[in-house]
Amino acid sequence: MKVSRRDFLKLSGAAAGSLLLPGGAALAVREAPQFPLRKKVGEVTTICTYCAVGCGQVVATVGGKVVNIEGDPDHPINRGALCSKGAASLQIINNPRRLTKVLYRAPGATDWEEKDWDWALDRIAQRIKETRDAHWISTGESGKPVNRTEAIAFVGGSQNTNEECYLWVKALRAMGLVYIEHQARI
Repeated sequence: MKVSRRDFLKLSGAAAGSLLLPGGAALAVREAPQFPLRKKVGEVTTICTYCAVGCGQVVATVGGKVVNIEGDPDHPINRGALCSKGAASLQIINNPRRLTKVLYRAPGATDWEEKDWDWALDRIAQRIKETRDAHWISTGESGKPVNRTEAIAFVGGSQNTNEECYLWVKALRAMGLVYIEHQARI
């Protein structure tokens, strides 16, 4: 039977608790509705977004709000350890100065204006299509079809998983991009 470090700690804690409280288990069960022994905390594993190492993190949430971020002890890269930036991830999520709305500054303007996400995504798609169409190369110097654009480049980030990168590359190649890079390779 393979037992992870986390499961071992859970089992040993339960065993120690049952040894220390003979007859106390019945009391704990009887008092459970009035005094919950555990908070309703959801845990999700994710990848740290800082560098290209890809350390695993466990994000704990209560009521949809992130309350704790720690290293994932089951992750093969960092095995529960985090650098100072990864350990401070909680401060970014719960920062009152964090931008949560789209801000747009028109060309030549000095002030930022708030826009909604639908407007921003449509505008980004429109600009990509305009640039792609304006710089489309259908044949190369030898006359063979190449169907590409060299006016747009893409750089993936460390928070992207292998599966996400695979999908990104498929979509980008379908749009004709040739300059596709990833933070881990730079």
